[in-house]
Amino acid sequence: MTLAVVGSLSRDLIDGSDPRPGGAVYYAARALRALGGRAILVTKCAPEHRAQLLPALSRFGVPVAWHPARTTTTFSFSYDGEHRRMEVAAVGDAWTAREAAADVHGARWVHVGALLRSDFPPETLSALARAHVLSLDGQALVRPGRVGPLTLDGDFDAAILRNIRILKLSEAEALVALGEIDEERVRALGVPEVVVTLGSRGCIVFTSDGAERLSVDALRGVDPTGAGDSFAVAYLAARSVGHAPRAAARRASALSAGLLSGRLR
Repeated sequence: MTLAVVGSLSRDLIDGSDPRPGGAVYYAARALRALGGRAILVTKCAPEHRAQLLPALSRFGVPVAWHPARTTTTFSFSYDGEHRRMEVAAVGDAWTAREAAADVHGARWVHVGALLRSDFPPETLSALARAHVLSLDGQALVRPGRVGPLTLDGDFDAAILRNIRILKLSEAEALVALGEIDEERVRALGVPEVVVTLGSRGCIVFTSDGAERLSVDALRGVDPTGAGDSFAVAYLAARSVGHAPRAAARRASALSAGLLSGRLR
């Protein structure tokens, strides 16, 4: 096993329909199934939601280690035409260092799929980084861990990035966290590799060698939910086997596009 994904499952409530599973770990599982190779998913939710959420994750065929939580992070979504409103209905437990590291001892590379800023305290990431190379999802920076309408803000503790090797940000997350997307501001984060995804416009890869923008073939009429999570785990998988950042980003973009278009399942 070379790769692990750690993150809580969420209950997603969409316009009054039955709850469905969500979260970075869920969408990363789709990518890992398409990629093949050896990996493990480490997740948690409240025991009363285990039967509702865990089978959907396990069906992707990637080994799953589950931990009980007191509360399951729950999001509610409503739509007004194309406008989506998202609220945090319940905030799940923060991960302890023991929980996060318990099942990933065989993996050198670990993607941390936070749902909210409260999921992974700096001390948990510091302990996890002692034996692993960490990739972090940008939701850990800009999504406050509180109940109510989900409004992004940049009020994160810089200590959360101290042990991160790779940071994946969406364009919206980058603008909130940085103010604007430029090399100087990205470098000030202190993370060796930062990838900012731009949706149908590709991505920008920031490393010590500078910034490089990669374009992609735009997809029309597809639901982009989970594309960022698929990209993040595919990028880390490519880096874990020796691909350079630019090549890893191209591979991650191709996999995300394949999943969105239905060419990959």
